[in-house]
Amino acid sequence: MALGAAPGVGILILSLSSACAHAHAKAPSGPRELDHLTPQARAEYIRRAAGWHATNIASMDLFKGPQGKGSFEPDQQVTCDYETPDKRLTGNTPKFLCDLGGGDVVKVKYNSGEVYAEVAASRLLWAIGFGSERDYPVQVTCRHCPIEPWFWSSERRVDVTIFQVASIQRKLEGKEIALPKREGWTWPELDRVDESVGGAPRAQRDALKLLAVFLQHSDSKAGNQGLLCLKDGVVKDEAGNEDCKKPFMYIHDVGLTFGKATLMNNTRVDLNAWQSQPVWKDPRQCVANQKKSMSGTLVNPRISEAGRKFLADLLVQLSDAQIRDMFTAARIERLEQKIQTPQGERKVTIDDWVQVFKKKRDEVVSQRCPQ
Repeated sequence: MALGAAPGVGILILSLSSACAHAHAKAPSGPRELDHLTPQARAEYIRRAAGWHATNIASMDLFKGPQGKGSFEPDQQVTCDYETPDKRLTGNTPKFLCDLGGGDVVKVKYNSGEVYAEVAASRLLWAIGFGSERDYPVQVTCRHCPIEPWFWSSERRVDVTIFQVASIQRKLEGKEIALPKREGWTWPELDRVDESVGGAPRAQRDALKLLAVFLQHSDSKAGNQGLLCLKDGVVKDEAGNEDCKKPFMYIHDVGLTFGKATLMNNTRVDLNAWQSQPVWKDPRQCVANQKKSMSGTLVNPRISEAGRKFLADLLVQLSDAQIRDMFTAARIERLEQKIQTPQGERKVTIDDWVQVFKKKRDEVVSQRCPQ
């Protein structure tokens, strides 16, 4: 947006030019690949996309998180070699690429509230059956890192740099479904999913919207939601054209959560801000409370009773111990935030986060929505 331009005008021009570019996007010649589709093909996959799968919630270990190949223990010490990126990494969160050996290059986030938020939020999504990347809380020893790898990556290297609070992200397995130069999806596109052709029912889609509001997922631009063909859903014909039998929509980046939505997306993992935000903007009509941010595409969604109940039935299965494990794994106490009580100011504890989570859960459970 040009400086001095009216905000509404600038956003409108950007939206129209972006829409025109997408409408005329063409897939390259040759066999069709799922990450280089036409707009029409992408739209058809969205119509058939799922967004949730059943889990045994009571058995989910929210402290250790998703296990398997490439997983890490909570607060594990990890040593890797700095990897110079081909191009600058996207986003505003400090991060760098690091090689664990054998070509296993991971993205390391550090020195940001996202390091705490994404661990807790991704584990909640994973535990109750919604898709998410796998985020692991670690300590990283980086060999040959620049003095400051995000802001001054071209500066001189040092032998060893230690990042005591960092996270490593593992991608959800599968193949990205995308247009050339466009990834992810906006929240209005979730309404294009069609249950009659095998897509997610409205109850599940509304539950995902309400969960995003519950978390105050304010940076909801298209690139922070993912459209994926699950690993066992990719097929090819004799000509090499790819097709997807299992398209899946999920929240890709949950680093801006556990705060409150603001215009500039500058609040995250802030207990005082999070507890100040009611789940419902208009309880009588079940309009959920999600303010518009500069990058947000989810704004005050209206939730059906089926969607509210679907999420409520999932959240009530989480025990107090699991909720506590989620925040403990995120190392959220290390933020050393303060809270004001009748007895005076004190440090925020894990129990404080648990209590606010349960209060918000009660807001979901006790509400009743128009059918």
